[in-house]
Amino acid sequence: MAKTLEKHLENVDSELASLILKLSSVAKVISDELPYRRGKADTENVFGEVQLVADKWADQYITNELRESGMVKTLVSEEQPEIVKLNETGTFNITLDPLDGSSNIESNNSVGIIIGIYKKDLPAQGKDMVAAMFILYGSVISLVYAVPNNVSEFINTKRGFVLRAENIKIPEPGILYGVGGLKREWLPEFKKYIEELEKDGQKLRYGGSFVGDMNQILHYGGIFAYPELVTKPNGKLRLLVESNTMAYVIKQAGGASSTGKGSILEVKPESITQRVPTYIGNKELIEKLETALK
Repeated sequence: MAKTLEKHLENVDSELASLILKLSSVAKVISDELPYRRGKADTENVFGEVQLVADKWADQYITNELRESGMVKTLVSEEQPEIVKLNETGTFNITLDPLDGSSNIESNNSVGIIIGIYKKDLPAQGKDMVAAMFILYGSVISLVYAVPNNVSEFINTKRGFVLRAENIKIPEPGILYGVGGLKREWLPEFKKYIEELEKDGQKLRYGGSFVGDMNQILHYGGIFAYPELVTKPNGKLRLLVESNTMAYVIKQAGGASSTGKGSILEVKPESITQRVPTYIGNKELIEKLETALK
């Protein structure tokens, strides 16, 4: 019989295990509420993007649950303009995208939650994370968490989250690529790089949900990119709440990340809203990318 998440976490620091279990229970509640939280809100987030009802609700729900848990000191959320103070005595600091890919809700495509877990005060470098996790609302609810040198995946069942795979390693060679942004705004060097991938037989997979797209890279190998664009030299993805977390997961699975000039995890954040060009995937493909962009 497959291990439950609770049983599997017996090998993890007890405080961290308690936090992951708390977040797993939060994820189930959000899943149950999504059918009733559709439509646009009358507000914008700090990035000037129109918020959806589901975005705002998920953000507030997770924030309140983490505050009541007493485990989290501060929170950086995509939906909040400043660092949110939760509990002075909390052990952890959290980065959060409470509902990644929420524009997919209307078409019933994949959405998810992205969570970075730190003990250092935020903003901090991605390499300072003690764990990272994401929840994917796909054909089933899946939960992936990463700690140093180990990535494990669980699926939701009547018994709760049960182990699907542990010690996950990104497959070699990778077979997929997914790229955000308008193709006409790609840099010539990046466009040539993608053309070479296509010549090598790489298949395009892009679904508009960072969680969904990265889960495919984790399971099939390849590269995901939201690159530097002519009109957006820093790309679109947020360093703290999106790029760092996924870069950490893939690194623990044997992959790598880059801003085009070095590891995402080494970037010293200048603000909680900072964006970076984001390239994450197999080490070999990341190395080739950095060579192509020089």
